[in-house]
Amino acid sequence: MLVSDGNRPGPFRMMTKQRRYKRTTNYARRRRRVRRNRRILLAAVIGAAVLILVPVLCRNLNGTGGGETAGVLAGEEDGRPPLDVQLLTPNEYSRPQIPLENIRGIVIHYTANPGSSAQANRNYFEGLQDGAEEIYASSHFIIGLEGEIIQCIPSTEISYASNDRNEDTLSIDCCHPDEEGRFTDETYQSLVELTAWLCHHFEVPVQNVIRHYDVTGKECPKYFVDHEDAWEQFKTDVEKQLEQLETSGEE
Repeated sequence: MLVSDGNRPGPFRMMTKQRRYKRTTNYARRRRRVRRNRRILLAAVIGAAVLILVPVLCRNLNGTGGGETAGVLAGEEDGRPPLDVQLLTPNEYSRPQIPLENIRGIVIHYTANPGSSAQANRNYFEGLQDGAEEIYASSHFIIGLEGEIIQCIPSTEISYASNDRNEDTLSIDCCHPDEEGRFTDETYQSLVELTAWLCHHFEVPVQNVIRHYDVTGKECPKYFVDHEDAWEQFKTDVEKQLEQLETSGEE
């Protein structure tokens, strides 16, 4: 029968200093290995997330240099009017994400929805994504009754607005208070400023600013179709605004 003398542990509890050191050392090594593997795994996960998310964010912002962040027209210091960027969700019916590689013109539209706001029209385009109406429609920009401007489509993608000219133009849709289709002073001023800035930024000559009517014969924008003099005055005002932008850029 094995017993302990009270000062010395029995054989089943006995552990030499060497065995204790070895066991402690092995345990510490395993802990270090586990921590190292966790760090490697975490770094791999973060790296994969960066590789996935960065292209997605860049695509959703969408842009072409010259003060833009992926097609979102940024910065007001160069004369660009303020924009409320609310890009549509990519979808088949209003934002197909088809590249717009060469901008050769700017097409002016009116909403044909008297009294409606820029936000309401933007939300209408957004709602088309479910395909319930099977309507293809959108616009790069919508100008509201108080002159607010919402950007719906990046400048590097087409909008469904101008028929055969979708592939090489930017579109601007304008709200109007009544059936006559005449824009408020605030809408008109924002339209002049935005059009001139787009002409300046994308090097589009003012003669390439056209109406939807000039593409398809559709009565759009109605007031500028019914009043040719108002249309000519608009282009004159855009030309003056463009000259101011170019002059300020040379200073």
